[in-house]
Amino acid sequence: MEKNPIRKPPAGRGGIAPIASPGTRALGVYRALRKAIIEQALRPGMKLPEDTIGDRLGVSRTLVREALARLAIEGLVDLKPNRGATVAYPTLEEARDVFDVRRGLERLVAELLAGRITPAQASELEAHVRLEEAALERGGPEAIRLAGEFHIKLVEMTGNALLCRYVQELSSRCSLILAIYGRPHSSECAVSEHRELIEAFVKGDAKRAAELMDHHLQAVVSRALIAPRVEQDIRDLLAPYAASEGLIGQ
Repeated sequence: MEKNPIRKPPAGRGGIAPIASPGTRALGVYRALRKAIIEQALRPGMKLPEDTIGDRLGVSRTLVREALARLAIEGLVDLKPNRGATVAYPTLEEARDVFDVRRGLERLVAELLAGRITPAQASELEAHVRLEEAALERGGPEAIRLAGEFHIKLVEMTGNALLCRYVQELSSRCSLILAIYGRPHSSECAVSEHRELIEAFVKGDAKRAAELMDHHLQAVVSRALIAPRVEQDIRDLLAPYAASEGLIGQ
């Protein structure tokens, strides 16, 4: 008997799913800051003053504060009383703990998807991998963000809202970790591993899919080293992200 196709969870539940209707300024602020952090424009440990960010993005401090609180829940920002917000800087020990938990959950994701993925969903994943390949050709940290979004797409396809919530949060933290400790050009291996995962899902081999996922995440951890930190003015760093979200002109 053919298995039921995967369904997507309702919009706005868990992880990085929208908490406001698409196109709102609140969501734009959150997305702009998240991209800037994952793509290393805002470096780990960097201070995130609400007034400066609000000025650069053309929004109120209230919207900035809400976005920072949401990013703190995802583990991308540290909020400390009387000290304000900073981009999180997880230690290597914390990084290992995060990946250990993620490996367990994403093995489950792989098992759930095997044999249940629809042709349309397989095509969507293939298209995303092509975006990853294009990002690698251009160079820069965008590939890290896209790699994380591949895994978010996978968990969304399971239709399990609770699993989505936890995997999306872990994926955000892992993207930050890779921005800090990622080895140059290691994402090239990840793209080929993503293709192998899609193939296993389509073939319906749950055991193979789970093994590939475990190997993939272990390989990601093994391709890590400490990257240098660079300090720049936060206004200049946020300018392209503000423009991409239509918040304010550059």
